[in-house]
Amino acid sequence: MNDKSKITERVRERYAAAALQLTDVSTTASCCVPTDLGNGDVFGSTLYTDGESSKIPEEAFLASLGCGNPTAVADLRNGETVLDLGSGGGIDVLLSARRVGPTGFAYGLDMTDEMLALARANAAKAKATNVEFIKGQIETIPLADDTIDVIISNCVINLSADKNAVIAEMFRVLKPGGRLGISDVVAENHLSQQDRIRRGSYTGCIAGALSHQEYLDALHKAGFADPSVQYTHEVAPEMHGAIVKAVKPTV
Repeated sequence: MNDKSKITERVRERYAAAALQLTDVSTTASCCVPTDLGNGDVFGSTLYTDGESSKIPEEAFLASLGCGNPTAVADLRNGETVLDLGSGGGIDVLLSARRVGPTGFAYGLDMTDEMLALARANAAKAKATNVEFIKGQIETIPLADDTIDVIISNCVINLSADKNAVIAEMFRVLKPGGRLGISDVVAENHLSQQDRIRRGSYTGCIAGALSHQEYLDALHKAGFADPSVQYTHEVAPEMHGAIVKAVKPTV
């Protein structure tokens, strides 16, 4: 197993364990008392409003391990098709499905069977009919070219061992004029890779983070227009939760 595969497997194991803390996905009934898996005001469900949490199953809300609320910044519109990369327990997919309405659609992509089972159970509880959770890796998105209006993601791209591949895949599946509205962890430009590693692990969303400039450069290289990275809150010394936006040009 190469280094990239090892990183992917560590991430998969962590998120599988997180899903199993909330529900026994091997049966049809929950076996556990829901527990908030986040980390105070830095990661997790506290980054959503009370109004949002009341609209979706508790397990989806508590399963959030993200560093932001991408549905709040993606400016979703009726009838749009949305893709959530690393959809976990389904919180952002279910919120997106409500925002795009019955004529829109929301996909969730996750590589972890346990999270997919939890998300599908949450979708059934929410009686959401305009959603689909699909298995796959964000480096090779199993959707056709030019099919998505908006891509969201919540603290997942920093976990990838091949972020250039992820960004290229996002560009591929977006329609011309499609856009990104991503929450992610971003390092300040002066931090070296070793500095980032000292601040956390890959599965803790810190060590794998791109710097502010690296993110902008990667988006430009893939062909995106108007990329921006805006810090929202500090998650570790000189490491920030951030909103990342960009647009796929129409020509």
